[in-house]
Amino acid sequence: MLEPAYQVDVVIVGAGVAGLSAAHRLTSAGVTTAVLEAAPGVGGRMTTEKVDGFRLDRIGQLLSTAYPELRLTPGLDGLVLRPFAPGVLLHSDGRHHRAAPPLNAGGARGALHAVRALASAPAKGRKAPRPTSMPKAGATVPLGTAVDQARLGAALSRIANTPVGRLLARPELPAGQALAARGVPARTIDGFLRPLLAALLCDPELTTSSRCADLALRAFAGGRLCVPEGGAEALPELLAQTLPPGTVHTGVRATSISTTSVTTAEHGEIRCRAVLVATDARAAAELLPGLRVPEFHPVTVVHHTTDEPPATGAALLLDADRGGPVAHTAVVSRVDPARAPAGRTLVSSTVLGPPPSDLETAVRMHLSRLYGTSTRRWETLAVHHTAEAVPAMRPPHDLRRPVRLLAGLYVCGDHRDTSTVQGALHSAHRAASALLADLGATASMHGAEPMSTPRAA
Repeated sequence: MLEPAYQVDVVIVGAGVAGLSAAHRLTSAGVTTAVLEAAPGVGGRMTTEKVDGFRLDRIGQLLSTAYPELRLTPGLDGLVLRPFAPGVLLHSDGRHHRAAPPLNAGGARGALHAVRALASAPAKGRKAPRPTSMPKAGATVPLGTAVDQARLGAALSRIANTPVGRLLARPELPAGQALAARGVPARTIDGFLRPLLAALLCDPELTTSSRCADLALRAFAGGRLCVPEGGAEALPELLAQTLPPGTVHTGVRATSISTTSVTTAEHGEIRCRAVLVATDARAAAELLPGLRVPEFHPVTVVHHTTDEPPATGAALLLDADRGGPVAHTAVVSRVDPARAPAGRTLVSSTVLGPPPSDLETAVRMHLSRLYGTSTRRWETLAVHHTAEAVPAMRPPHDLRRPVRLLAGLYVCGDHRDTSTVQGALHSAHRAASALLADLGATASMHGAEPMSTPRAA
């Protein structure tokens, strides 16, 4: 059991990436902190299942090397990111169309020219499609004609080079309406931007706030899509491991909170100077009645293994035709070899929205078309369905929802910012800054003596 009488400066409820990153900022400032997590382990929705040597993400949100908080968050210095092949691979009309930057193109400008280096290759065949010259005017590709592509390249270039503050000051509409209002051709929206934003924001209908969509496109244009080496859980586990010993307590469920205490189901009351709720939106509302609970985008991830890997390499493959349940898929073991045993292939595919009743069959048939190969002998490793995977960000959406409810009571998480890992980390940054300002950033009122961890039965 936890010893009941120990006090700390701040109790954080929730050991997802938001709570753990906030704990780093507080402990670095000399504020004693206890992180309470009801689950047996840390990570929240960023968890990874281990099956026969495979490492299978439950949600598998994509990261970008352009996310500022991946560089700014204490404790993430040792995080290894595995990038996808530059750009994305689009499947349309039985063919693959690659959007990739030219060789030796660095920084945002190089990534932006991805839309101008499209090439088409047959979906079938042993060789992966390779970028060649720009398609001729009038060519039928998901981005439209060469003129359409040039316009899109210019638009993305402007987004990448526009300060975030100016992007957030733009008029707000649903993303699909905003893109159309800006003159983006319908074919470019449906053939490229819709599948891309679906992969980035889990919203294939483009109902997300145009401001959030602009931020996602800015990150795509200025960096590389990537995943943490070893699985999504690598990020929260790294944060937990680099906190002072005794900071994180798993298997401890908070039942009520005030500005000066947290009551737990198993271990009584913990007294403190301030409380930070860093759970998902629904759990936060249970502890903080009246807190807004957003709608959510459901996500299902299906993991397969096969002896014969598809020939798409380390590309993120998007379905531009919306011809089945799979929104995007990748041979993840080519992106991150640590996710599969030596000599084995891991293919991870994401279904957005409510899954069909015949999910297994529908996904296999769709993947066969997307990869241009038979999937009959593919082995299903796991199917992970998360009904409340990603908070919806429909307009009007406050990207900087208040993290300070009152002195001594704070809240953070992706539901207070953007529904991305960047948003979760940024909301934690804001909450920790507000908390330190209220505490006066003074030295701890207590010694370094931590709360005791649960004892083995």
